[in-house]
Amino acid sequence: MKIPISIPAETFRIRAIDVLVIFIVLGIISFIIYIASEWGTPYEETLEIELNPSNIPYYALQSLARIFCAYILSLTFSIWYGYTASRSRIHEKIMIPLLDILQSIPVLSFLPGVVLAMIALFPGKRIGIELACILLIFTGQVWNMTFSFYHSINTIPKEMKEVVKVFKFNKFSKFLRLDLPFSAIGLVWNSMMSVAGGWFFLMACEMFILEDKDFRLPGLGSYIQTAANKGEIEYIVYGLGTMIFLIIILDLFIWRPLIVWSQKFRIETVPPEEERESFVLNLFSGSIFIKKIIELISRTINQIEKLSYKRFSLAYSPVMNNISKILGFLFLMIVLISIIWAIIKAIGLVSNVTLSDIVLIVKSAFYSLLRVFVALLIALSWTLPVGVYIGLNPKAAKILQGIVQIAASVPATAVFPVILLFLIKLGGGLDIGAIFLMLLGTQWYLLFNIIAGASAIPKDLIEISKAYGIKGLRRWKVLILPGIFPYLITGLITASGGAWNSTIVSEYVSFGGEIMHTAGLGALISQSSASGNFGLLLLATCSMSLIVVGINRLLWKRLFIIAKAKYTLE
Repeated sequence: MKIPISIPAETFRIRAIDVLVIFIVLGIISFIIYIASEWGTPYEETLEIELNPSNIPYYALQSLARIFCAYILSLTFSIWYGYTASRSRIHEKIMIPLLDILQSIPVLSFLPGVVLAMIALFPGKRIGIELACILLIFTGQVWNMTFSFYHSINTIPKEMKEVVKVFKFNKFSKFLRLDLPFSAIGLVWNSMMSVAGGWFFLMACEMFILEDKDFRLPGLGSYIQTAANKGEIEYIVYGLGTMIFLIIILDLFIWRPLIVWSQKFRIETVPPEEERESFVLNLFSGSIFIKKIIELISRTINQIEKLSYKRFSLAYSPVMNNISKILGFLFLMIVLISIIWAIIKAIGLVSNVTLSDIVLIVKSAFYSLLRVFVALLIALSWTLPVGVYIGLNPKAAKILQGIVQIAASVPATAVFPVILLFLIKLGGGLDIGAIFLMLLGTQWYLLFNIIAGASAIPKDLIEISKAYGIKGLRRWKVLILPGIFPYLITGLITASGGAWNSTIVSEYVSFGGEIMHTAGLGALISQSSASGNFGLLLLATCSMSLIVVGINRLLWKRLFIIAKAKYTLE
């Protein structure tokens, strides 16, 4: 006799939310196909950016696709690079100083090599310039995410590592069950910062001059830049309004749900009094379609994890070990040959640099260093209290998170006319104005990391501090500053690199058909890139990299060692 099995009717019920999800999936697929068809067209060297507001939706879609592609590339690179650098002392000693150098190189210094390489790979095709633009946005997004992931997995409490050893997790299980969850909060907040950084540098990436050739792509960045060059304030407002609208949509449908989801990875035993909420996450969590997709993904990951244990012994067999050593040696040889080739080419480029150029670089470096130092001090003075307040108060986060996202994404050069008019009244011009423009590109690295650090402080510790009546400055000294210290150092490292990167748009500005610049390395790099003086561009970029790496080695590196040794939760 067969026993009838009752299956809940809701298993087969198609809800309104499921229909909405299916339409969203179809829309995303259509969007990808449309963008791919656009990128496959021939490149127009004399592309005109039309300021008619009816073209803005088309430009917005193009920019959104580039930002998304650059972010996926940044996230993949960050996890791979951070994990690889943390695997051994040898990797760490090579890869982290290299990361310091790479994050100190401004977007415009990557521009000549990236653009010329992509044009050579795809001659006459728009996809070459598109890929170059994505890679340039990537260079403005990736470094803070990489530092965040690397610092997170290096500050995992010893107790958690011991649990991994007790359960005999292999490297893949440890990565999946410990490294990724522990780094989730910092990675999500730094992802928001990275995407904001992508919007920030969009104007420099979608429209630029190289060796007197004008490269343009249809997008919001080129639209705002064209409007700024013509002095059309009305169209700048249209472009910025569209950008702000997109940022709000992304915050509502992507970042807020991700932040709520990431809170489950906090280290605590006492649940918070007020959980962060996202009505979008609550809405879509009721979809059967999404539940089935999540179950499928979960089963697939579990199967891969099981397979990793079966193949674990094979991966570390003598044959595979020898093959990996040979591949590693070949990779090292390729890197060394590439470095030697680059040095030979660099010598040829800098052979035309004069003594007066070197003196100019030294003077420019001093002015930029002074502005960076002042900008970091101003940024730290307000981001520390505000970031802690947002991170510890879910109610405040609901209101302020979106505002912070919008403010972090507004390009400095787009709001330059307002700042300039204000500074003309006060006096000081671009010499002081560059500091305020630099703040727009650097303060957010600090704020987002401080928010992430404050939101990661365990509720247990907060409750204990309340029970013992710890308040005011003592609370900051014994709870808040130690709790956020690793995140604060990550923020300072990336903010320092971001400040130097921002010099290219804060010390050299085009508005109303006029070029305004002040003494500094950023202005020198922008001028060299526009004029095609690659020797001066290379030397100025190397000078900036040496300064940033020197500061990181002498100051930030030592502070990070202190954070790792004294302020790890364990």
